[in-house]
Amino acid sequence: MMKKELLNTMIAGLIAASHVSWAAPREALVTTAADQQSVAVTIYNDNLALIKDARRVAVARDMNQLTWRDVSAQMRPETAQLRNLTNPAGFRLQEQTFDFNLLTPESLLEQYVGQQVSVIRTHPTTGVDTRETATVLSTHGGIVLKFADRIETGVPGRLAFAGVPDTLRDTPSLVISLVNPTAGSQNLELSYLTGGLSWRADYVAELNARDDQLDLNGWVTLTNQSGAAYPNARLQLVAGDVNRVHDAQPMLRETMAKVADAAEMQQESLFEYHLYTLQRPTTLAQNQTKQVALMTASRVPVKKEFLLQGANYYYSGQHGELGQKIKVGVFVEFDNKGEGLGVPLPRGVIRLYKQDSQGNAQFVGEDRIEHTPKNETVRLKLGDAFDVTADRKQTDFKKLAGTSRYNAVFESAYEIVLKNAKPEAVTVMVREPMPGDWEMVSESQPHTKAASGMAEWSVSVPAGGQATLGYRVRVKY
Repeated sequence: MMKKELLNTMIAGLIAASHVSWAAPREALVTTAADQQSVAVTIYNDNLALIKDARRVAVARDMNQLTWRDVSAQMRPETAQLRNLTNPAGFRLQEQTFDFNLLTPESLLEQYVGQQVSVIRTHPTTGVDTRETATVLSTHGGIVLKFADRIETGVPGRLAFAGVPDTLRDTPSLVISLVNPTAGSQNLELSYLTGGLSWRADYVAELNARDDQLDLNGWVTLTNQSGAAYPNARLQLVAGDVNRVHDAQPMLRETMAKVADAAEMQQESLFEYHLYTLQRPTTLAQNQTKQVALMTASRVPVKKEFLLQGANYYYSGQHGELGQKIKVGVFVEFDNKGEGLGVPLPRGVIRLYKQDSQGNAQFVGEDRIEHTPKNETVRLKLGDAFDVTADRKQTDFKKLAGTSRYNAVFESAYEIVLKNAKPEAVTVMVREPMPGDWEMVSESQPHTKAASGMAEWSVSVPAGGQATLGYRVRVKY
């Protein structure tokens, strides 16, 4: 770490002094973000974005070599397309090169391997500088310098360089060779795909005191780690699973959090996906995370459910006790319809809160949802109930027929005791997956056949009390 800081200090002065010479190496035509007329950013779910960068550029007639600076560092150059919006006829591209070897103290020193640099030492007492010439032999794991009479490792002073190689740039750039039909200022648009831009949906909901309604707010969380900024961009988001060939992309890791002002996003269908458009320009700064409002809905009707989930393994063998104080899951569900809803909800996490007796909102659970079309049901597991538990046991088991497990007939009986320590009555859904060809022989209350291999009972449990469910089932394999 100390070596790196020392190296940065020695080279920083040279970089600042030579900035003018390396900002536009060789190429006659350079366009920067200052020429930008507009920028549009469409972000997909899987670390992918489409950039459309429109600029006003003065170009010559016939052959031009144009350096398009300030592009994404994670640009996929094979997807780049430059169009002339002013005079498209006769405009054609011949060659393009993506330069992403950025100027840093380390990369500058690496470019000088085998070349001479000046080593400047300052006398600690007099402050007088002395200068020696040395050849850079290696930069792997440190610096090796060859002087006229010796070889030294490390950095014995400040390093001065004759210049900056043309292969190093201060910002990622696309160098384009093109043929232009007419001279003058033209409206050019560069579009390309890039990594480093992502979005996700996050939802915050608050339950009311009776757990039968909630207020829901949806946010879009945007993260820009692409190596470029997109000022006053027209932002669109695509929700859906777009098929693509995956390539490994480098990832930057620094982020800053920022919450944007609330602004509704307009939704529309796009092919088999959904497109969300922010109704105002927004700036996506490099290494920044920001949030914009997606949707809001109030007083959404909610259904709360206590669920005891069974298993199918104990229907083909003798087991006895199957568990005591078994946890009962707590779920809530609501329909994606009504005022504020009835729109496609992008995949994301819904976090639920509820106010305590002091009026403070407390976190009560979260769950992830997939892309949810309008009018579909959203179901969330919040956790396991503390005051509602169950004891389950097998009270009888016998084999009625068959020589093996795969042509056998089994009959077994079960008892489930549901306990409720809450001050109010609750209803618990008991869900038992049934294997094979099954038939309910007897039961203490009627079941519902929810699916071909599923039996369900809705059991009411009184406040501070318990309820018992008993049933006998015959299973044929």
